Amino acid sequence: MSCRKNIEEMYALIGQGKSMEALEKFYHEDVKVVEATGECREGKAAQKAGIEQWYSMVKERHDGGVASITADEDNNVTMVESWVDITMQNGMRMKMEEVGVQRWKDGKIIHERFYYNAP
Repeated sequence: MSCRKNIEEMYALIGQGKSMEALEKFYHEDVKVVEATGECREGKAAQKAGIEQWYSMVKERHDGGVASITADEDNNVTMVESWVDITMQNGMRMKMEEVGVQRWKDGKIIHERFYYNAP
């Protein structure tokens, strides 16, 4: 399957509230994830813990989606522009917009970097 088809399926799962299923299906065991803040998580287990921590800070998800997806199939790279409207546990509501760049190996994300304005 192409990288673009994989990332489209992954974000469809995320949009259905199935982030952990997407993680299991599309992240390589040796994945390295770099946040815009510079925080780095290495390995699928660390990424899973990072996602769980993020969801523990979110009180309510109001809306979200994908603005655009592109892929460089020759170099196994995808890029996704996405957004989410959420209320945090502290009551602060915000719209978060980000771009994620994924590098693929053997049909799994081996490296992912996010770009966004970090508060």
